[in-house]
Amino acid sequence: MFELRKANERGSANFGWLNAKHTFSFGHYYDVNHMGFGPLRVINEDRIKPEGGFATHGHENMEILTVVLSGAIAHKDSMGQSEKLVPGEYQLMSAGAGVQHSEFNPSSSEELHLLQIWLQPNVFNGEPSYQQKPFPQEQGFVDIATPTAGGNSFLIKQDAVIKQLILAANTEQSLFIELGKKVFVQSINDGLVVDNTALNSGDGLKITQQSELVFSNNSSEKVKAIVFVM
Repeated sequence: MFELRKANERGSANFGWLNAKHTFSFGHYYDVNHMGFGPLRVINEDRIKPEGGFATHGHENMEILTVVLSGAIAHKDSMGQSEKLVPGEYQLMSAGAGVQHSEFNPSSSEELHLLQIWLQPNVFNGEPSYQQKPFPQEQGFVDIATPTAGGNSFLIKQDAVIKQLILAANTEQSLFIELGKKVFVQSINDGLVVDNTALNSGDGLKITQQSELVFSNNSSEKVKAIVFVM
């Protein structure tokens, strides 16, 4: 079963310094039909103006993945981390029993474009933790986060696997799905097709009751997506 969440149907918020699109209910945007999908609770696509950002604020019991699409983000937190995140790198913060952090666009001229993704954990009130590193920007699937930290992936406190997908022009890649697992696909640019469903930039796709998926790129440009298997 496939359910397409079109980019132009998402919730939105514009505060001047921040233009945000919400795949699921978040902040002042509430839609009973879009409260999350399995443990996936938030996918926000944020555009932050130069020198704008989120002042210090708190989170608890949430796995928070940040993906920079363009620009850079400056991160500081109560665990002592003070980092800069750029495209090609990923950041996973396990809020655990509680963490304070701030996020800013350090540039005086370049907009910051990012995805911030929240998953509810299956382990609560533990020590907060921080993980950041670059991942290969290569053809096919790359595991970004897994419940066992297998390969080069982050450890995530949930029975979920987060994958990066990159497809060159006119290529395809299959993904086999364990029985009973849900899949969510977040498209980053135009041109991705999942089985017979076409996705454009910002579109999301809920998938259930499938044992195999074929991801294809029928365009002349590279496409990229984040794929959640839960």
